[in-house]
Amino acid sequence: MLQIDAVSFSYHKKPVLQDLQFTVGRGEHVAIMGESGCGKSTLLKIIYGLLQPDNGSLTWKDQPILGPDFNLVPGESYIKYLSQDFDLMPFVTVAENISQFLSVFYPEELDKRTQELLEMVDLVDYAQIKVNKVSGGQQQRVALARVLAQEPEVLLLDEPFSHIDTFRKNNFRRNLFEYLKKREITCITASHDFEDVLPFADRTFVLKDQRIVAKGPTLELYRKPKDLYVATLFGEANQIPIDIVKSYANTKRKIIVYAHEFRVSSKSGIPVTVVKNYAKGSHFLVEGLCGPQKIYFNSDEVLKLESEVFLNISLETINLRLREN
Repeated sequence: MLQIDAVSFSYHKKPVLQDLQFTVGRGEHVAIMGESGCGKSTLLKIIYGLLQPDNGSLTWKDQPILGPDFNLVPGESYIKYLSQDFDLMPFVTVAENISQFLSVFYPEELDKRTQELLEMVDLVDYAQIKVNKVSGGQQQRVALARVLAQEPEVLLLDEPFSHIDTFRKNNFRRNLFEYLKKREITCITASHDFEDVLPFADRTFVLKDQRIVAKGPTLELYRKPKDLYVATLFGEANQIPIDIVKSYANTKRKIIVYAHEFRVSSKSGIPVTVVKNYAKGSHFLVEGLCGPQKIYFNSDEVLKLESEVFLNISLETINLRLREN
């Protein structure tokens, strides 16, 4: 088990992370989410051993994880870190990059393992091409395969799909996280893209203002966000006063409503004036105004600008969010 105990870190005396405390079990996949600059990458570098925390401790299986103050070469051998800088050998082939850390004394096993990893990252056809001749997204996949070739116990992924085109990204994510689960590799993914997180992470921690402000099973965190900040990490969301949802409600409380949770009606509900339509392929994201408040909601069809429509929210959604707030 990975144990993070009261860890804090500052850059040039400016606090970045304060008193972080959590555990990650063997084979568990945990996601770290938050806005840019909130400390996601910094946390991964601390866990890997590239940065020395100001205070606190880190352990894996009750053994200390030591930072650069204690290790001449930072990083523990059983932890691998895939950063946004790929650190590849540009003038050798894709296959040679992947097999760099495999034993040459067992050539059949080396070839088999290299082929397995090439298939996993969908680069079989590029095996004999030099890395400096392939795209940034392909280089990111090479870097990941090379890290996996070392069979880590803990894998740290920093925006691991940022350079990969959407055409390959969805299938690649499924392949990768299934691979890690089968081998019980503990994984921590730092990402601002909920598509990297929601379908795959067992638990999610949300960073803001130097601290963990929300945590829990990923689907629960999505269904019951504690505030608008957490909700918007998972998609377009609104904070709606109850009294405009239910005019008879004797409360000033507000609830979080995702754009897809509204139902559009031409007759009754929250009155909204249509301001803009944004095509999303399967639907339109519509920006509307209810008095001075902007509301974002989904529509199956483009709506006429300046027209009035009505929005409804299911009683189940209202009750769910009221219980959490």
